[in-house]
Amino acid sequence: MATVLVTGGSGFVGAHCIVALLKAGHTVRTTIRNLSREEEVRNMLREGGVEPGENVTFFAADLNSDTGWKEAVTDCDYVLHVASPFPPGPPKHEDDLIVPAREGALRVLRAARDAAVKRVVLTSSFAAIGYGHPQLNRPFDESDWTDPNSPQTTPYAKSKTLAERAAWDFIQREGGAMELAVVNPVGIFGPALGPDTSTSILIVQRLMNGEVPGMPNLNFGLVDVRDVADLHLLAMINPAARGQRFLAVAGDFVAMSDIAKMLKARLGAAAGRVPTRRLPDWLVRIVGLFDPSVKLISSELGIRKNATNAKAKRLLGWSPRSNEESIVATAESLLKLGMLKDSPKKAT
Repeated sequence: MATVLVTGGSGFVGAHCIVALLKAGHTVRTTIRNLSREEEVRNMLREGGVEPGENVTFFAADLNSDTGWKEAVTDCDYVLHVASPFPPGPPKHEDDLIVPAREGALRVLRAARDAAVKRVVLTSSFAAIGYGHPQLNRPFDESDWTDPNSPQTTPYAKSKTLAERAAWDFIQREGGAMELAVVNPVGIFGPALGPDTSTSILIVQRLMNGEVPGMPNLNFGLVDVRDVADLHLLAMINPAARGQRFLAVAGDFVAMSDIAKMLKARLGAAAGRVPTRRLPDWLVRIVGLFDPSVKLISSELGIRKNATNAKAKRLLGWSPRSNEESIVATAESLLKLGMLKDSPKKAT
């Protein structure tokens, strides 16, 4: 069993990675920006089905500072670098995302190299693969890269692309014996462990709260957070993962209207607020003029994309849950945690 550092342990993906590591018998260290959140994270881990006890140690560290990283990574065998900014709306300036994502990744890689870590698994994104391209008539795969110079590429997609490129360049030039593997998830859904969730989960939350007037013509990929965590562990220990990137996608991309159908078919009355009517593209674009979070999606209206998980299945034996199982697990966890308007608040 290994000692593993997970950066960003208070986040949605980070917490699930810690749960998976503890269930596999590893010892975990994790970074959070403020140690006052330690008990909150421990409660998230308990919600995930593990008792952290003394097997998890917390360190204060921030992507924008060198402070704390040396202490956090000393004597670790592996690092899962999960922490990265992902706001629900566009930043005031693209560098507000790009700089902490890129410089934070390099900061963690340097500390890991200096501590003789065997392998770092970097959480990147489909955003580093599938944007700024002309329409493709094939699924995206790991050989594809987002064009950061395209006017259609959002600041978030640009930040993930530049951060991952910088990580690969670092390994080639300065990494020494340390290895790198990268996981590129699409939209991450699945069971929330607490109020700190992914931007993707906000989609289900807003749908079930009746906060979305209709379904925009959007299509995107889904993956369950538990499968993302499993893929991180496979990429951490499997020799075949060295120097590789892996798309984390459960299956074919789905439309927003398909998500509504899944919720209504499986949750009945609990999905009563979920809209079914289609929002015309022109209306979404007008709303986007006033709502920055809507503006982010306007460039993707009506675009059909797909991506393949064949590489992760073939090289690592990864076997993800279905799209529907992930969406339903998301909604059920929001109900359980009292995070919907009509659900009773969970006792603390």
